[in-house]
Amino acid sequence: MPSSRDVLTPDSLAMLQAISETGSFAAAARSLGLVPSALTYRVRQIEDALDVLLFDRRSRHAQPTEAGQALLAEGARLLQEIDAVAHRVKRVATGWEPQLTIVVDGAVARTPIFELIEAFYALKPPTRLKLKEAILSGTLETLTSGQADLAIGVVVNTSNAADLQTREMGEADFIFAVAPHHPLAQAQEPISDEELLQHRLIAVADSGVRSNISYGLIDGQDVLTVDSMQAKVEAQIRGIGCGFLPRGMVQAYLEAGLLVTRQVQRSKRTLRVHYAWSGAPQHTPGRALQWWIAQLESPATRKALMENHHRH
Repeated sequence: MPSSRDVLTPDSLAMLQAISETGSFAAAARSLGLVPSALTYRVRQIEDALDVLLFDRRSRHAQPTEAGQALLAEGARLLQEIDAVAHRVKRVATGWEPQLTIVVDGAVARTPIFELIEAFYALKPPTRLKLKEAILSGTLETLTSGQADLAIGVVVNTSNAADLQTREMGEADFIFAVAPHHPLAQAQEPISDEELLQHRLIAVADSGVRSNISYGLIDGQDVLTVDSMQAKVEAQIRGIGCGFLPRGMVQAYLEAGLLVTRQVQRSKRTLRVHYAWSGAPQHTPGRALQWWIAQLESPATRKALMENHHRH
């Protein structure tokens, strides 16, 4: 009988994942270019070697058993680790990372990000880029959890994050803004908390899992929570609610008269914004990350990322 080492190969683990994802042995066999009987035989070999049942075959769908779910979870981790080993070896050989993942906070301007991506691709690097969006504590969390190599737009405290290099991008000035037809557009200034409490706040959901931050919310206030800064701006332009917005992001809407800024009794909000990457000071980043860090050292680039939300 084959041993568990003989049957738990990367190919076998990928095959089990295909069965779970497609929901049937036949569909998995088609996706892998195998005849169904060959796939069924290989699954039975794994089950015999481990002495467990991996899939419940009683229903039309191939449902993983509890043991099957555990193997799928561990298998996914092992396949990731194999890929990571291959990536590390390749990076050592060339100096370029096979993939660079950048997480960008929702309050950072997108136009300069894509201009940087264009400039990066002009180098014809062997590195694939992956771009993620996060909000508030989620931006830092994506970096510290190993899901990203570089974070742009970190607005939370990074002092308790080990082996993290952090640089300041600038200050984000948040203004309180409403649509011209919103009741608060005519309210007496400075607008009190008691007055604000009568109106719906538009909040962006913090994408962090470990900690959840919310800015500007008064206890008991009605709130509409959205999942992006763009959705928050849209909701406020429509007069659905009120809230604080980064001045750079909404300057064009203010100039066009789609939003108006209002003075409130609450203290003025200014957030220090940073970019950060993993690695001790003595650690040399890969060539792709080095290039991005070098671009972010430019004051003009940092200013654009804070302010250039719209082309005029």
